[in-house]
Amino acid sequence: MDRLPKPFLALAPMDDVTDSVFRQMIADLAPPDLYFTEFVNVDGLQSPGRERLLPKLRFSEKEYPIIAQIWGIKPENFYKTTKEIIAMGFDGVDLNFGCPIKKIVKGGACAALINNRELAGEIIDAVREACLPAGTRRGVFPVSVKTRVGFTTVDMSWLEFLLTKKLDLLSIHGRTAKQLSNAPANWELIGEARKMRDVLCPSTLIVGNGDVGSRGQAEELAKKYKLDGVMIGR
Repeated sequence: MDRLPKPFLALAPMDDVTDSVFRQMIADLAPPDLYFTEFVNVDGLQSPGRERLLPKLRFSEKEYPIIAQIWGIKPENFYKTTKEIIAMGFDGVDLNFGCPIKKIVKGGACAALINNRELAGEIIDAVREACLPAGTRRGVFPVSVKTRVGFTTVDMSWLEFLLTKKLDLLSIHGRTAKQLSNAPANWELIGEARKMRDVLCPSTLIVGNGDVGSRGQAEELAKKYKLDGVMIGR
């Protein structure tokens, strides 16, 4: 993380879109500074049907640095999967606490964790524990979270909670889970989260996400809100 430029541009993880082939195309045409995989379910990876999920964790030498994004509900499976991700040669692990898809939320995962801080904390702690003896080319294995500014309504205390977990990187989508993509992303809230970061955990990188249509716009938003990076998913 410490070798990323400031501000940096990240390619957002998008299920059934940002697979390795897509990322390699982007690497040839307009490479970002940081890549993320599609999200992959840790509970599925630790089950007999894991073979059908493993392709989501494929990557090539073009796609560096690259972070594996994972989701699920069982801390022990986050632990086991993180160990595997480290062994695969990824540059970090990202926890999806923001996907608002109804069937996923109904199962208690992703955006549902905004309303379940106890489990969210247990998951982060399990992943941190898995990373303790590990190292990448840059040293300590980074742990990050991608989330939203609330579930039904804006809840900045959720972001405050995540900052107390001393993450290496926090990506914030400027909408609530209820809003899906139906309302404009609120970058003022992302800016407020960055100010909270400055007080609570200055070492956590803050990345903004939502309604970014170009590299130029990303640079403007990063400058305006003093962000470490911007994530593009359009």
